[in-house]
Amino acid sequence: MVSDPKNIRNIILLGHSGSGKTSFVENMLFEAKQIHRIGSVDDSTTVSDYLDIEKERHSSIYSSLMHVHWKNSKINIIDTPGSDDLVGECISSMKVADTAVMMINSKYGVEVGTELQWAYIEEFNLPAIFVINQLDHSQADYEKSLSQLKERFGNNVIAVQYPMNSGNGFDTIIDALRMVAYRFPDGGSKPEKIAIPDSEKDRANELHNQLVEAAAENSEGLMEKYFEEGTLTEEDLASGLTIGLSKQQFFPVFCASASKNMGSGRIMGFLNDIAPSPADRPAEILVDGTELPVDPTKSTTVFVYKTIVEPNVGNVTYFKVYSGTLKGGDELINADNDGHERFSHLYVTEGKTRTEEQKLIAGDLGVSVKLKDAHTNDTLNEKGTNRKIKPIIFPTPRHRMALVPPDKHDLEKVARALGNLHEEDPTLQSNTHRN
Repeated sequence: MVSDPKNIRNIILLGHSGSGKTSFVENMLFEAKQIHRIGSVDDSTTVSDYLDIEKERHSSIYSSLMHVHWKNSKINIIDTPGSDDLVGECISSMKVADTAVMMINSKYGVEVGTELQWAYIEEFNLPAIFVINQLDHSQADYEKSLSQLKERFGNNVIAVQYPMNSGNGFDTIIDALRMVAYRFPDGGSKPEKIAIPDSEKDRANELHNQLVEAAAENSEGLMEKYFEEGTLTEEDLASGLTIGLSKQQFFPVFCASASKNMGSGRIMGFLNDIAPSPADRPAEILVDGTELPVDPTKSTTVFVYKTIVEPNVGNVTYFKVYSGTLKGGDELINADNDGHERFSHLYVTEGKTRTEEQKLIAGDLGVSVKLKDAHTNDTLNEKGTNRKIKPIIFPTPRHRMALVPPDKHDLEKVARALGNLHEEDPTLQSNTHRN
Protein backbone atom coordinates (compact mmCIF):
# COMPACT_ATOMS: atom_id res chain seq x y z
CA MET A 1 0.00 0.00 0.00
CA VAL A 2 1.37 3.44 -0.93
CA SER A 3 0.76 6.59 1.08
CA ASP A 4 2.10 9.24 -1.32
CA PRO A 5 1.00 9.81 -4.94
CA LYS A 6 4.65 10.64 -5.73
CA ASN A 7 5.38 6.93 -5.38
CA ILE A 8 2.80 5.79 -7.96
CA ARG A 9 3.52 5.19 -11.64
CA ASN A 10 0.57 4.46 -13.94
CA ILE A 11 1.83 3.06 -17.24
CA ILE A 12 0.06 1.70 -20.28
CA LEU A 13 1.73 -0.82 -22.58
CA LEU A 14 0.98 -0.11 -26.23
CA GLY A 15 2.19 -1.52 -29.53
CA HIS A 16 1.19 -3.25 -32.74
CA SER A 17 -0.02 -6.84 -32.46
CA GLY A 18 2.90 -9.19 -31.95
CA SER A 19 5.25 -6.58 -30.48
CA GLY A 20 5.51 -8.56 -27.24
CA LYS A 21 3.57 -6.49 -24.70
CA THR A 22 2.05 -9.38 -22.76
CA SER A 23 5.35 -11.27 -22.63
CA PHE A 24 7.11 -8.13 -21.41
CA VAL A 25 4.57 -7.80 -18.57
CA GLU A 26 5.45 -11.37 -17.55
CA ASN A 27 9.09 -10.28 -17.29
CA MET A 28 8.16 -7.31 -15.11
CA LEU A 29 6.01 -9.40 -12.78
CA PHE A 30 8.69 -12.07 -12.49
CA GLU A 31 11.55 -9.66 -11.81
CA ALA A 32 9.45 -7.91 -9.14
CA LYS A 33 8.66 -11.34 -7.59
CA GLN A 34 4.93 -10.96 -8.17
CA ILE A 35 4.99 -14.33 -9.92
CA HIS A 36 7.39 -17.27 -9.58
CA ARG A 37 7.33 -18.46 -13.18
CA ILE A 38 7.21 -16.59 -16.48
CA GLY A 39 4.11 -17.54 -18.45
CA SER A 40 3.87 -17.99 -22.20
CA VAL A 41 1.38 -16.53 -24.69
CA ASP A 42 1.64 -19.68 -26.83
CA ASP A 43 0.93 -21.89 -23.81
CA SER A 44 -1.93 -19.62 -22.60
CA THR A 45 -0.29 -19.23 -19.19
CA THR A 46 0.21 -15.47 -18.96
CA VAL A 47 -1.23 -13.36 -16.16
CA SER A 48 -2.61 -10.72 -18.51
CA ASP A 49 -4.43 -12.86 -21.09
CA TYR A 50 -6.60 -14.83 -18.70
CA LEU A 51 -9.98 -14.98 -20.48
CA ASP A 52 -10.87 -18.10 -22.49
CA ILE A 53 -11.15 -16.19 -25.77
CA GLU A 54 -7.68 -14.69 -25.25
CA LYS A 55 -6.22 -18.11 -24.52
CA GLU A 56 -7.83 -19.51 -27.65
CA ARG A 57 -6.56 -16.68 -29.86
CA HIS A 58 -3.16 -16.36 -28.12
CA SER A 59 -3.56 -12.58 -28.08
CA SER A 60 -5.00 -9.82 -25.90
CA ILE A 61 -8.63 -8.85 -26.47
CA TYR A 62 -9.19 -6.67 -23.40
CA SER A 63 -7.01 -4.39 -21.34
CA SER A 64 -5.67 -6.01 -18.18
CA LEU A 65 -4.55 -4.29 -14.96
CA MET A 66 -1.55 -5.48 -12.94
CA HIS A 67 1.00 -3.91 -10.61
CA VAL A 68 4.52 -4.36 -9.30
CA HIS A 69 6.54 -2.78 -6.52
CA TRP A 70 9.96 -1.69 -7.73
CA LYS A 71 12.38 0.32 -5.60
CA ASN A 72 10.28 3.20 -4.20
CA SER A 73 7.34 2.89 -6.56
CA LYS A 74 4.13 1.02 -7.08
CA ILE A 75 3.92 0.63 -10.84
CA ASN A 76 0.40 0.03 -12.13
CA ILE A 77 0.61 -1.67 -15.53
CA ILE A 78 -2.21 -1.77 -18.08
CA ASP A 79 -1.57 -4.27 -20.86
CA THR A 80 -3.64 -3.55 -23.97
CA PRO A 81 -4.54 -5.33 -27.24
CA GLY A 82 -2.60 -4.36 -30.34
CA SER A 83 -5.34 -4.75 -32.95
CA ASP A 84 -6.75 -1.46 -34.25
CA ASP A 85 -10.23 -3.04 -34.10
CA LEU A 86 -9.84 -3.06 -30.30
CA VAL A 87 -8.50 0.46 -29.91
CA GLY A 88 -11.30 1.38 -27.48
CA GLU A 89 -9.54 -0.74 -24.83
CA CYS A 90 -6.43 1.39 -25.35
CA ILE A 91 -8.29 4.71 -25.28
CA SER A 92 -10.10 4.04 -22.00
CA SER A 93 -6.80 3.04 -20.39
CA MET A 94 -4.93 6.07 -21.72
CA LYS A 95 -7.42 8.23 -19.86
CA VAL A 96 -6.04 7.06 -16.51
CA ALA A 97 -2.39 6.41 -17.46
CA ASP A 98 0.48 8.81 -16.82
CA THR A 99 3.13 7.29 -19.11
CA ALA A 100 2.91 5.22 -22.28
CA VAL A 101 5.40 2.43 -22.96
CA MET A 102 5.35 1.74 -26.71
CA MET A 103 6.68 -1.68 -27.69
CA ILE A 104 8.38 -1.95 -31.10
CA ASN A 105 8.97 -5.26 -32.86
CA SER A 106 12.62 -5.04 -33.95
CA LYS A 107 11.86 -7.11 -37.07
CA TYR A 108 9.34 -4.59 -38.42
CA GLY A 109 9.99 -1.22 -36.77
CA VAL A 110 7.18 1.35 -36.83
CA GLU A 111 3.94 -0.42 -37.85
CA VAL A 112 0.35 0.60 -38.48
CA GLY A 113 -0.63 -0.01 -34.86
CA THR A 114 2.28 2.17 -33.71
CA GLU A 115 1.01 5.07 -35.83
CA LEU A 116 -2.61 4.69 -34.75
CA GLN A 117 -1.83 4.50 -31.04
CA TRP A 118 0.63 7.38 -31.25
CA ALA A 119 -2.17 9.65 -32.44
CA TYR A 120 -4.00 8.93 -29.18
CA ILE A 121 -0.80 9.39 -27.14
CA GLU A 122 -0.63 12.91 -28.58
CA GLU A 123 -4.33 13.49 -27.95
CA PHE A 124 -3.94 12.56 -24.27
CA ASN A 125 -0.59 14.42 -23.99
CA LEU A 126 1.03 11.32 -22.53
CA PRO A 127 4.75 11.07 -21.85
CA ALA A 128 6.09 8.11 -23.81
CA ILE A 129 9.07 5.79 -23.94
CA PHE A 130 9.92 3.27 -26.66
CA VAL A 131 11.12 -0.28 -26.10
CA ILE A 132 12.64 -2.02 -29.13
CA ASN A 133 11.80 -5.63 -28.36
CA GLN A 134 12.65 -9.08 -29.78
CA LEU A 135 16.30 -8.17 -30.32
CA ASP A 136 17.19 -11.87 -30.03
CA HIS A 137 15.38 -12.67 -33.30
CA SER A 138 17.49 -13.58 -36.33
CA GLN A 139 15.82 -10.78 -38.32
CA ALA A 140 16.10 -8.14 -35.59
CA ASP A 141 17.12 -4.73 -36.95
CA TYR A 142 17.66 -2.20 -34.16
CA GLU A 143 19.18 0.46 -36.43
CA LYS A 144 16.26 0.37 -38.85
CA SER A 145 13.74 0.55 -36.00
CA LEU A 146 15.55 3.48 -34.36
CA SER A 147 15.82 5.31 -37.69
CA GLN A 148 12.08 4.88 -38.32
CA LEU A 149 11.25 6.16 -34.83
CA LYS A 150 13.33 9.28 -35.38
CA GLU A 151 11.92 9.81 -38.87
CA ARG A 152 8.32 9.48 -37.67
CA PHE A 153 8.47 11.08 -34.21
CA GLY A 154 11.34 13.56 -34.49
CA ASN A 155 14.74 14.26 -32.98
CA ASN A 156 13.33 14.17 -29.44
CA VAL A 157 13.59 10.39 -29.83
CA ILE A 158 16.92 9.62 -28.14
CA ALA A 159 18.46 6.21 -27.57
CA VAL A 160 19.21 5.51 -23.92
CA GLN A 161 20.34 2.01 -24.87
CA TYR A 162 21.45 0.05 -27.90
CA PRO A 163 22.32 -3.64 -28.40
CA MET A 164 25.94 -4.62 -28.86
CA ASN A 165 25.03 -7.84 -30.66
CA SER A 166 21.40 -8.11 -31.75
CA GLY A 167 20.24 -11.31 -33.43
CA ASN A 168 20.56 -14.93 -32.35
CA GLY A 169 23.46 -14.18 -30.03
CA PHE A 170 21.92 -11.14 -28.35
CA ASP A 171 23.06 -10.86 -24.74
CA THR A 172 24.57 -7.38 -24.19
CA ILE A 173 23.00 -3.91 -23.92
CA ILE A 174 24.98 -0.67 -23.84
CA ASP A 175 23.37 1.88 -21.53
CA ALA A 176 24.39 5.44 -22.43
CA LEU A 177 22.60 7.05 -19.49
CA ARG A 178 24.42 5.07 -16.80
CA MET A 179 27.47 4.50 -19.03
CA VAL A 180 27.63 0.80 -18.35
CA ALA A 181 27.07 -2.40 -20.31
CA TYR A 182 24.66 -5.12 -19.19
CA ARG A 183 25.59 -8.69 -20.10
CA PHE A 184 22.84 -11.26 -19.57
CA PRO A 185 23.24 -14.95 -18.78
CA ASP A 186 21.74 -17.55 -21.13
CA GLY A 187 18.48 -17.64 -19.15
CA GLY A 188 18.14 -13.86 -19.03
CA SER A 189 16.96 -12.16 -15.81
CA LYS A 190 19.60 -10.29 -13.79
CA PRO A 191 22.55 -9.08 -15.92
CA GLU A 192 26.17 -8.56 -15.02
CA LYS A 193 27.37 -4.96 -15.15
CA ILE A 194 30.55 -4.63 -17.17
CA ALA A 195 32.64 -1.77 -18.54
CA ILE A 196 31.65 -0.50 -21.96
CA PRO A 197 34.03 -2.09 -24.49
CA ASP A 198 36.53 0.28 -26.13
CA SER A 199 34.89 -0.35 -29.50
CA GLU A 200 31.63 1.13 -28.19
CA LYS A 201 32.89 4.07 -26.14
CA ASP A 202 32.65 6.71 -28.86
CA ARG A 203 29.02 5.91 -29.64
CA ALA A 204 28.09 5.61 -25.97
CA ASN A 205 29.71 8.96 -25.16
CA GLU A 206 27.94 10.63 -28.06
CA LEU A 207 24.55 9.33 -26.87
CA HIS A 208 25.36 10.28 -23.26
CA ASN A 209 26.07 13.86 -24.35
CA GLN A 210 22.72 13.95 -26.19
CA LEU A 211 20.98 12.88 -22.98
CA VAL A 212 22.84 15.51 -20.93
CA GLU A 213 21.84 18.20 -23.43
CA ALA A 214 18.22 16.99 -23.42
CA ALA A 215 18.17 17.23 -19.62
CA ALA A 216 19.78 20.70 -19.58
CA GLU A 217 17.35 22.10 -22.17
CA ASN A 218 14.42 21.66 -19.80
CA SER A 219 15.75 23.78 -16.94
CA GLU A 220 17.40 27.19 -17.06
CA GLY A 221 19.39 26.35 -13.93
CA LEU A 222 20.62 23.07 -15.39
CA MET A 223 21.53 24.77 -18.65
CA GLU A 224 23.70 27.29 -16.80
CA LYS A 225 25.34 24.52 -14.81
CA TYR A 226 25.97 22.55 -17.98
CA PHE A 227 27.67 25.52 -19.65
CA GLU A 228 29.79 26.19 -16.56
CA GLU A 229 30.82 22.61 -15.76
CA GLY A 230 30.43 20.84 -19.07
CA THR A 231 28.38 18.02 -17.57
CA LEU A 232 25.60 17.24 -15.10
CA THR A 233 25.43 15.01 -12.05
CA GLU A 234 23.26 11.89 -12.04
CA GLU A 235 20.73 13.75 -9.87
CA ASP A 236 20.68 16.68 -12.29
CA LEU A 237 20.23 14.30 -15.20
CA ALA A 238 17.24 12.63 -13.53
CA SER A 239 15.63 15.98 -12.76
CA GLY A 240 16.03 17.36 -16.28
CA LEU A 241 14.95 14.19 -18.03
CA THR A 242 11.85 13.93 -15.83
CA ILE A 243 10.83 17.42 -16.93
CA GLY A 244 11.54 16.62 -20.58
CA LEU A 245 9.62 13.34 -20.48
CA SER A 246 6.68 14.99 -18.72
CA LYS A 247 6.51 17.75 -21.35
CA GLN A 248 6.72 15.24 -24.25
CA GLN A 249 10.05 16.80 -25.29
CA PHE A 250 12.08 13.65 -24.68
CA PHE A 251 11.21 10.15 -25.88
CA PRO A 252 13.80 7.65 -24.63
CA VAL A 253 14.50 4.36 -26.41
CA PHE A 254 15.30 1.13 -24.56
CA CYS A 255 16.18 -2.43 -25.59
CA ALA A 256 14.64 -5.74 -24.60
CA SER A 257 14.05 -9.37 -25.38
CA ALA A 258 10.84 -10.38 -23.67
CA SER A 259 11.20 -13.99 -24.81
CA LYS A 260 14.57 -14.23 -23.01
CA ASN A 261 13.71 -11.92 -20.09
CA MET A 262 16.32 -9.30 -20.90
CA GLY A 263 15.89 -5.59 -20.16
CA SER A 264 12.75 -5.27 -18.03
CA GLY A 265 14.52 -4.54 -14.74
CA ARG A 266 16.40 -1.54 -16.13
CA ILE A 267 13.21 -0.16 -17.68
CA MET A 268 11.36 -0.47 -14.37
CA GLY A 269 14.26 1.36 -12.75
CA PHE A 270 13.86 4.17 -15.27
CA LEU A 271 10.12 4.33 -14.61
CA ASN A 272 10.85 4.61 -10.87
CA ASP A 273 13.54 7.26 -11.28
CA ILE A 274 12.34 9.36 -14.23
CA ALA A 275 8.70 8.73 -15.18
CA PRO A 276 6.17 11.22 -13.78
CA SER A 277 3.87 10.31 -10.91
CA PRO A 278 0.15 11.27 -11.03
CA ALA A 279 1.05 14.28 -8.87
CA ASP A 280 3.59 15.44 -11.49
CA ARG A 281 1.05 15.43 -14.31
CA PRO A 282 -1.20 18.40 -15.15
CA ALA A 283 -4.33 18.65 -13.01
CA GLU A 284 -7.45 17.02 -14.47
CA ILE A 285 -9.79 19.54 -16.14
CA LEU A 286 -13.39 19.00 -15.08
CA VAL A 287 -16.49 19.48 -17.23
CA ASP A 288 -17.09 22.90 -15.63
CA GLY A 289 -13.56 24.01 -16.54
CA THR A 290 -12.10 23.88 -13.03
CA GLU A 291 -8.97 21.88 -12.15
CA LEU A 292 -8.76 18.82 -9.94
CA PRO A 293 -5.26 18.34 -8.48
CA VAL A 294 -4.10 14.96 -7.18
CA ASP A 295 -4.36 15.35 -3.41
CA PRO A 296 -5.14 12.49 -0.99
CA THR A 297 -6.18 14.95 1.75
CA LYS A 298 -9.06 16.49 -0.22
CA SER A 299 -12.59 15.13 -0.73
CA THR A 300 -12.81 11.90 -2.69
CA THR A 301 -13.53 11.69 -6.42
CA VAL A 302 -13.34 8.47 -8.45
CA PHE A 303 -13.62 7.97 -12.21
CA VAL A 304 -14.76 4.69 -13.79
CA TYR A 305 -12.71 3.91 -16.89
CA LYS A 306 -13.85 0.36 -17.54
CA THR A 307 -16.64 -2.05 -16.53
CA ILE A 308 -17.00 -5.74 -17.35
CA VAL A 309 -19.21 -8.62 -16.26
CA GLU A 310 -17.43 -11.75 -15.03
CA PRO A 311 -19.07 -15.16 -14.63
CA ASN A 312 -19.86 -15.97 -10.99
CA VAL A 313 -18.86 -12.43 -9.98
CA GLY A 314 -21.09 -9.96 -11.80
CA ASN A 315 -20.12 -6.34 -12.34
CA VAL A 316 -16.41 -5.60 -12.06
CA THR A 317 -15.56 -1.90 -12.01
CA TYR A 318 -12.11 -0.47 -12.82
CA PHE A 319 -11.44 3.05 -11.60
CA LYS A 320 -8.90 5.74 -10.82
CA VAL A 321 -8.96 7.74 -7.61
CA TYR A 322 -8.45 11.31 -8.78
CA SER A 323 -8.76 13.00 -5.41
CA GLY A 324 -8.95 12.08 -1.74
CA THR A 325 -8.60 8.62 -0.21
CA LEU A 326 -11.09 5.85 -0.95
CA LYS A 327 -11.59 3.36 1.89
CA GLY A 328 -13.34 0.02 1.90
CA GLY A 329 -16.98 0.59 2.91
CA ASP A 330 -17.11 4.19 1.66
CA GLU A 331 -20.30 5.33 -0.05
CA LEU A 332 -19.98 7.71 -2.99
CA ILE A 333 -22.61 9.52 -5.04
CA ASN A 334 -22.69 9.09 -8.80
CA ALA A 335 -22.59 12.52 -10.47
CA ASP A 336 -24.19 11.05 -13.60
CA ASN A 337 -27.31 9.45 -12.11
CA ASP A 338 -27.36 10.55 -8.42
CA GLY A 339 -27.12 6.90 -7.37
CA HIS A 340 -25.37 5.87 -4.16
CA GLU A 341 -22.61 3.27 -4.53
CA ARG A 342 -20.96 1.47 -1.62
CA PHE A 343 -17.41 0.29 -2.23
CA SER A 344 -17.68 -2.69 0.09
CA HIS A 345 -14.38 -4.12 -1.15
CA LEU A 346 -11.36 -2.53 -2.81
CA TYR A 347 -8.89 -4.60 -4.80
CA VAL A 348 -5.59 -4.40 -6.65
CA THR A 349 -5.23 -6.98 -9.39
CA GLU A 350 -2.88 -9.20 -11.33
CA GLY A 351 -5.15 -10.05 -14.24
CA LYS A 352 -7.92 -12.21 -12.78
CA THR A 353 -6.31 -12.41 -9.31
CA ARG A 354 -7.63 -9.80 -6.89
CA THR A 355 -6.04 -8.81 -3.58
CA GLU A 356 -8.10 -6.75 -1.15
CA GLU A 357 -6.83 -3.36 0.04
CA GLN A 358 -8.11 -1.23 2.88
CA LYS A 359 -7.72 2.06 1.02
CA LEU A 360 -6.50 3.60 -2.22
CA ILE A 361 -5.13 7.13 -2.41
CA ALA A 362 -5.40 9.82 -5.08
CA GLY A 363 -3.55 8.79 -8.23
CA ASP A 364 -3.96 5.05 -7.70
CA LEU A 365 -5.89 2.54 -9.79
CA GLY A 366 -8.21 -0.04 -8.28
CA VAL A 367 -11.07 -2.46 -8.77
CA SER A 368 -14.38 -3.06 -7.02
CA VAL A 369 -17.19 -5.56 -7.58
CA LYS A 370 -20.96 -5.57 -7.45
CA LEU A 371 -21.48 -1.82 -7.76
CA LYS A 372 -25.15 -1.34 -8.61
CA ASP A 373 -25.24 1.29 -11.33
CA ALA A 374 -21.74 2.61 -12.02
CA HIS A 375 -20.71 2.52 -15.66
CA THR A 376 -17.76 3.53 -17.80
CA ASN A 377 -17.27 7.33 -17.79
CA ASP A 378 -19.15 7.85 -14.50
CA THR A 379 -17.73 10.13 -11.82
CA LEU A 380 -18.42 9.27 -8.18
CA ASN A 381 -17.93 11.77 -5.37
CA GLU A 382 -17.88 11.98 -1.63
CA LYS A 383 -21.12 13.44 -0.25
CA GLY A 384 -21.07 17.24 -0.47
CA THR A 385 -18.75 17.24 -3.51
CA ASN A 386 -20.04 17.92 -7.01
CA ARG A 387 -17.39 17.14 -9.60
CA LYS A 388 -17.70 15.72 -13.11
CA ILE A 389 -14.60 14.45 -14.91
CA LYS A 390 -14.60 14.82 -18.69
CA PRO A 391 -15.72 11.53 -20.28
CA ILE A 392 -13.69 9.33 -22.59
CA ILE A 393 -14.56 9.97 -26.24
CA PHE A 394 -14.56 6.68 -28.11
CA PRO A 395 -14.22 6.50 -31.92
CA THR A 396 -17.20 5.51 -34.03
CA PRO A 397 -17.33 1.70 -34.37
CA ARG A 398 -16.40 0.38 -37.79
CA HIS A 399 -18.55 -2.73 -37.32
CA ARG A 400 -22.18 -2.53 -36.33
CA MET A 401 -24.34 -5.26 -34.85
CA ALA A 402 -28.11 -5.42 -35.20
CA LEU A 403 -29.40 -5.37 -31.64
CA VAL A 404 -33.10 -5.30 -32.54
CA PRO A 405 -34.49 -8.26 -34.53
CA PRO A 406 -36.25 -7.37 -37.80
CA ASP A 407 -40.03 -7.36 -37.75
CA LYS A 408 -42.29 -9.72 -39.70
CA HIS A 409 -42.61 -7.43 -42.73
CA ASP A 410 -38.82 -7.14 -43.07
CA LEU A 411 -38.47 -10.91 -42.97
CA GLU A 412 -41.14 -11.27 -45.67
CA LYS A 413 -39.25 -8.82 -47.90
CA VAL A 414 -36.06 -10.83 -47.50
CA ALA A 415 -37.95 -14.07 -48.28
CA ARG A 416 -39.47 -12.58 -51.46
CA ALA A 417 -36.06 -11.31 -52.57
CA LEU A 418 -34.48 -14.72 -52.03
CA GLY A 419 -37.38 -16.36 -53.89
CA ASN A 420 -36.77 -14.14 -56.92
CA LEU A 421 -33.07 -14.97 -56.88
CA HIS A 422 -33.82 -18.69 -56.67
CA GLU A 423 -36.03 -18.47 -59.76
CA GLU A 424 -33.24 -16.73 -61.67
CA ASP A 425 -30.51 -19.15 -60.50
CA PRO A 426 -31.60 -22.64 -59.35
CA THR A 427 -28.18 -23.30 -57.79
CA LEU A 428 -28.93 -20.75 -55.08
CA GLN A 429 -32.05 -22.68 -54.09
CA SER A 430 -30.18 -25.98 -53.74
CA ASN A 431 -27.40 -24.30 -51.75
CA THR A 432 -29.95 -22.66 -49.44
CA HIS A 433 -31.64 -25.98 -48.73
CA ARG A 434 -28.29 -27.59 -47.90
CA ASN A 435 -27.54 -24.79 -45.44
